[in-house]
Amino acid sequence: MFGRLRFTPVLAILAVACGGGDSGSSGVITADGSSTVFPVAEAMAEEYTLQTGGNVRVTVGQSGTGGGFKRFCAGETDIANASRPIRENEKQQCDQAGVEYIEMPIAFDGLSVVVNPANTAVQCLTTDELRKIWQPGSQVRTWAQVREGLPNREIKLYGPGTSSGTFDYFTEEINGETGASRPDYTASEDDNVLVQGVEGDPYALGYFGFAYYAENRNRLNVVAIDNGGGCVMPSPETIENGTYRPLSRPLFLYIKRQSLARPEVRDFLRFVNENAAELVPQVGYIPLDPGTYQENIMRLGEEPAAQS
Repeated sequence: MFGRLRFTPVLAILAVACGGGDSGSSGVITADGSSTVFPVAEAMAEEYTLQTGGNVRVTVGQSGTGGGFKRFCAGETDIANASRPIRENEKQQCDQAGVEYIEMPIAFDGLSVVVNPANTAVQCLTTDELRKIWQPGSQVRTWAQVREGLPNREIKLYGPGTSSGTFDYFTEEINGETGASRPDYTASEDDNVLVQGVEGDPYALGYFGFAYYAENRNRLNVVAIDNGGGCVMPSPETIENGTYRPLSRPLFLYIKRQSLARPEVRDFLRFVNENAAELVPQVGYIPLDPGTYQENIMRLGEEPAAQS
């Protein structure tokens, strides 16, 4: 199960902003960060709010992984949702603010490259072709410049903004350096905007998390990726077994240690890990192995509880 991916020893953030108590008390837990993690976090939040009868409210934002870490390290949230590990400069910001955290892997994602359904000529792209299109200084303007036989039509590009963990991951894996990308594309932290952009242009190309493709598969065509071993489509199976390379990745929650002293936060995180295997696939992502979720739950028991 995804043996090629190794989780780094950093921590995922679930943001909590007010009130104490146990699962039967009132309180607000706030999370912000990755738009890729957003569907998972939102589903968990909705289910947990229903379970507690509305006594504990979980709010989830999607300002991008970078934006989520910025708020988290400033002490504004209890949870940061992240589609990449925390960076050194972000660790330093948290250290300076006295924010300690733990990291929890929560799901797998396969970053998906999509085109408009009208563009039937583009069904597979190599990683070299993706680099040719997206690298800094790229002079590619038409599909015909990518490969002989493709339409001589202008490519309209759509992708995540620079504070997105998806942007960071794609640029590192495809262009060889985090943040290295041509700037002349339509960028948005809201993946639904990217879906609409590609849907509205017959020769568009975009990329975002697998869940957004799965949710909109009737409006978009996903492109297979050839990393040297043949064309592979993203699917739960190819993402889980690691054959969809190099665009498969883990997703994280970063949790403030101070927030874990609150019983409702610990209870919410326990709920997340106990129900992830069922809820994660429902929003288009791939669950981790059961042992990882059990390890996450055991780590919650190692955190100090609130003092009475």
